[in-house]
Amino acid sequence: MKILLIEDDLDLGNGVRIALTDQGMDVVWTRQMSAAWHQLTQQPCDLVLLDLGLPDGDGLQLLARLRREHGSLPVLILSARDALQDRLNGLDSGADDYLVKPFELAELLSRIRALARRSYGFDGELLSLRGLQLHMPTRRVSVEGQPVELTVSEYELLRLLMMRAGRIVTRRTLEEQVLPGGPGNASNALDVHMANLRRKIGDGWVRTVRGVGYVIDQETR
Repeated sequence: MKILLIEDDLDLGNGVRIALTDQGMDVVWTRQMSAAWHQLTQQPCDLVLLDLGLPDGDGLQLLARLRREHGSLPVLILSARDALQDRLNGLDSGADDYLVKPFELAELLSRIRALARRSYGFDGELLSLRGLQLHMPTRRVSVEGQPVELTVSEYELLRLLMMRAGRIVTRRTLEEQVLPGGPGNASNALDVHMANLRRKIGDGWVRTVRGVGYVIDQETR
C-alpha cells in the first residue's frame, strides 16, 4: 500500500515513516501542501495521512481540493487540534478518520488497516473484491475460489488495480510502477500483459478507459 504522509514535524514524520515502512508500506513523506499536491499529480497513492498545521497553509484547504479532484481517496487527519469542533470540522470536510496527536503508533497502524479494509477490502494481507482475491504474502490469486497462475508483471498489474479499485489507474502509472522500460515502451508491453491478465482472470474485471488507463470497478457495471 502506497501512503502519502503530509507532516511538517521532523521527529513525528520520520517516526511514522519508519513505522509504516517496517510494516511493508511504501511511504512518501512531504512537509508542505505544495509538495504534497505535486506528488499527487506525479504518482497516485492509496491513502493520505494529513497534518492540518502546515507551513504553507491549512491542511483543510488541501483536503477540500482532494475531495474535488480525488473524490474517493482515503484521508486520515493527524492533528494536535483536539477540540470536538475541530474533529467535526475535519470529518465534515471530507476526512475518513481523525487521530489526535500525540498518538501511539500501534493505534495509527490499526486505523490505517481499518481504513484500507473499508476502502479497498484490504486486511493487510488479502485483497478481496467480488470473488477476486489476491493474497500478498504468498502472491496467490484466485477467482471464485479457483487458483489463477500469473506472471510477476501480471500479478503486479492486478495488485495495483485492486489496491485502487474504483479509481482509474493511468497507463503511465502502470508502466512506471510495474513494467521495465517505463512509459512509451515501444513494444507495447502493457497492452500485451493486460491482455494476458484479462484472459486468465476472465471477463468483467479490468475495464479500459480509452485514452486514459484501466480500472477495476468495485461493483459490477
